[in-house]
Amino acid sequence: MRNPPLHRYATRPGLYFTDDGGADVIVRSETAGQVWLCVLEPVDKPSAFFQDAIRLFSDPGVSFIQQIHEFPVCTRIIEHLYLRETLFRMNGPNYGLWYVHLPKAWDGMQYGYRVDGAWDPKHGVRFNPYKFLLDPYGKGIEGSMELDPAAFSYQCEVHDRKVVGSAYGAMSTIDSLGHVPVSVAIDDRDIHKHEDDPGHPHVPWRKTVIYEMHVKGFTANAPWLPEELRGTYAGLAHPITLAYLQNLGVTTIELLPIQAKQDELFLQEHGRKNYWGYSTLSYFSPEPSYATKAAQEHGAGAVRQEVIDMVRALHEAGFEVIMDVVYNHTCEGGVEGPTVCWRGLDDLAYYRHQKSNVGRLEDTTGCGNTFDFTNTHVVTFAVDSLRYWAKRIGIDGFRFDLGVSLARLNGEFTPHHPFLYALRSDQLLGNLKLIMEPWDLGNLGWRTGQFGIPFAEWNDRFRDTTRTFWLEDVDGSMEYGRTSLQEMATRMCGSADMFATDPGRGATASINFVACHDGFTLTDLTRYRTKHNEANGENNNDGSSVNHSANFGVEGVTDEPEIIAAREQAAMNMTGTMLLSLGTPMMLAGDEFRNTQNGNNNAYCQDNELTWMNWDWLYSPYKTREMRRLETVSRLISLRKSLDLYHHEDFFTRLTQIGLFKPSDRVKWFLPDGSSPKERDWFDLSTRGFTMRLLSNTEVDVCIVVNGVAENRDFRLPDDSTWIPKWCSAEVNGLWPGQGGHIGTEKDNEEISVWMQHVQNANEIVRRLAEEAQTHKADAAGIAGFDIVDNSAAHGGTTIAGDAAAVNAAAANGSPRISPNITLYRADNASDSGGIDSTAAEKVPGENSAIDPHNVWTMPAMSITLMKQV
Repeated sequence: MRNPPLHRYATRPGLYFTDDGGADVIVRSETAGQVWLCVLEPVDKPSAFFQDAIRLFSDPGVSFIQQIHEFPVCTRIIEHLYLRETLFRMNGPNYGLWYVHLPKAWDGMQYGYRVDGAWDPKHGVRFNPYKFLLDPYGKGIEGSMELDPAAFSYQCEVHDRKVVGSAYGAMSTIDSLGHVPVSVAIDDRDIHKHEDDPGHPHVPWRKTVIYEMHVKGFTANAPWLPEELRGTYAGLAHPITLAYLQNLGVTTIELLPIQAKQDELFLQEHGRKNYWGYSTLSYFSPEPSYATKAAQEHGAGAVRQEVIDMVRALHEAGFEVIMDVVYNHTCEGGVEGPTVCWRGLDDLAYYRHQKSNVGRLEDTTGCGNTFDFTNTHVVTFAVDSLRYWAKRIGIDGFRFDLGVSLARLNGEFTPHHPFLYALRSDQLLGNLKLIMEPWDLGNLGWRTGQFGIPFAEWNDRFRDTTRTFWLEDVDGSMEYGRTSLQEMATRMCGSADMFATDPGRGATASINFVACHDGFTLTDLTRYRTKHNEANGENNNDGSSVNHSANFGVEGVTDEPEIIAAREQAAMNMTGTMLLSLGTPMMLAGDEFRNTQNGNNNAYCQDNELTWMNWDWLYSPYKTREMRRLETVSRLISLRKSLDLYHHEDFFTRLTQIGLFKPSDRVKWFLPDGSSPKERDWFDLSTRGFTMRLLSNTEVDVCIVVNGVAENRDFRLPDDSTWIPKWCSAEVNGLWPGQGGHIGTEKDNEEISVWMQHVQNANEIVRRLAEEAQTHKADAAGIAGFDIVDNSAAHGGTTIAGDAAAVNAAAANGSPRISPNITLYRADNASDSGGIDSTAAEKVPGENSAIDPHNVWTMPAMSITLMKQV
């Protein structure tokens, strides 16, 4: 038996092209009096609706709004915009939906809505037909909002970029068309468009390494890209960009919001931009400003295609793509904000309102408004948007900003919220990677670990514990530590106290991170004890004041080699803890090469050099500290991915809590003397050295050795095996675990940056230096601006020459080639902004070294080391 055809009012909102050359258009507004679909055409082209529309002219006695009520289809000429607006009166409401069949429709058609109804702002009703509204389901967007009285539904003025007026005053009668963005129709009916798409990588959670990045910021200064591709979707899809990410070793790219955005009113009034993008303008349209200029000029369809091509390129290179999405609030802000979409369509239905004052909006996001996810249709809207990005664009997962706001019923959080069940039960979305930011600004907003299967969650407890142990506890500000062995052990084992909540839910649900877009970068965590957000224009009052950071004696950049070395090792300690712990690691883009934001821990409004990745270190033909850190991090990622010990999704699940699976079957703990911790040791804050052994029945075991004291220390490893070091955080400073009470030192055999060879726009002199170094023909006199350091014992590593004039003079007279004991270093080798240590000597030979029969290894001070069973 065939199903009956759907009634028109049962159709999902949106614009759907039909086979007759037109389109069905549906929009939701549960309390409106009348809705019009408005189609825009240029005046200098024939109208597609000439036969259907009644032409309107100015009538001094009748307003424009009164005129459009008279005719089913009418049109008017807007001379100053050089546009023709044709308005189709929609039928409805049928179950809250309004609909109309458009006789003609085309790809790239600009359109929007006007909505009439009651004006009663004190009761949360703000219908204003003078405001041109976006389609909430629109797949393309063009234009932007101007800071102009026309953009606001209430009467106001703008003086010195400040909006003056009352949101509870009279209704504005200024037409907003021309001052706000418009929706663009995109015809995506082609059933063959995804036939050649590469397969999705489908990286299992147990093998996932997430890399959080900003599309524009990552490539805005990329020297390997031509100017027109920098800061764009296409730039991220460039082969060299992809090769860099592959060399780093991450598996999953998490993009800060790429849905179309609009700057908040506060930022517009102060002449600043929302760089991060957590201020959504359209939930179906990609952000146009991240597309190439060519794509922007060709329209919304070309912008969307560039996003699809970027995702396809990332898939071909083996990467998953996760989108950061913001369904908790919109760009319209509080009641004083502009009217561009939801406020004008149905303020009462889309937004949460205060129970005691319905004219005010509930705000658990800190952004002025909160979507009402108790409304079934808001839930449906979000799910439809997510399905669109997954199915049409190819996205592999989503990270939900302020996820607690999406799961509040009657103001209180519940893991049984209908939206969460909608995501879990959806056949498409339920099989994607879904990550929650488990907090918001509302009552009892901290909910880490409480979302349940299948959601992963950002683990802020892991972040704070790791920072505290490696930074606050050692920077000299406290007489004793704050972090117990029990706390460290819990975090390194996947935070079972928070994530072992459902059968089958374990460590992989914990997104372990130390730094993310919101806060200090990894390098700034080691340079600044306090935030420095003065550039944001909020008197340094914005951003968190609790950062668990340290400056190691000097606030900001320093030239002190000891401080630089301590900072580098601290950064690697935190990175090592993140990548060697059970759970799903997430790193911030740029942390692998010492990216800095100069102490700004809330750079959301800094769309400039402060937040764009600085790739200057690529221009050096010799390894700077940036390159050394990159190689150290990359090697650790590779080691983690090679160990199946990290691939157990059942590690520490709910079964362990009820005694069906003993934690000791998978992990054992030892103190430095090789003994097992006693009860008092777990809570003794002076216990800052321990070994965590991960056991396996199918492969070799590994030990993670933590030396949290400021001196080299002997650790006795389990005697049932022999062990070799595979990675150590101290190697970034040329140090390596040794035996017999001695610490080994290392020296790279290759000091050349291979990336130098791929920098398209490199200075010819720098390129020549790289070529000479690569062929071992560089001599001491031919490289101006570098120090010549003799590492031989006879000279004690002293600088022979470092001044450009002396080097040039030597060049004129000719100079012998560099001896094996001499290495070239940048003249700024002592600077915190670059350079490398000149104290490196021969590395302890690792796997080929003799194994101490007693398995006693000397670990460098303040280090974390991965030891592997032989």
